[in-house]
Amino acid sequence: MIQAEFRGEIYRLIRLIPRGKVATYGQLAFLAGRPNGARAAGQALFHAPPDPKLPCHRVVNASGCTAPGWEEQERLLRREGVPFRPGGRVDMKRALWCPDLPLFDSE
Repeated sequence: MIQAEFRGEIYRLIRLIPRGKVATYGQLAFLAGRPNGARAAGQALFHAPPDPKLPCHRVVNASGCTAPGWEEQERLLRREGVPFRPGGRVDMKRALWCPDLPLFDSE
């Protein structure tokens, strides 16, 4: 998959994350067809176009840490009701988005 297509798929997936939930870079990469593409997913977010309908703040790392240097991310997540653990990490057991996706084609 070429980079532009991958980024477009990452942005499409981010738009699906509901309020109050988060996804991880690795989860998005896996869903976009690149199971080892967590860093590439992170780069896609870094280069995301300014778009109020693209909730990039709903993406965290696998341990629930928010993006370094983006203090507003935690505030945005808390405003949506995302639960945090002591120490400032997202409570991944309660907040991880689990999309209902078919694993196999029915045909």
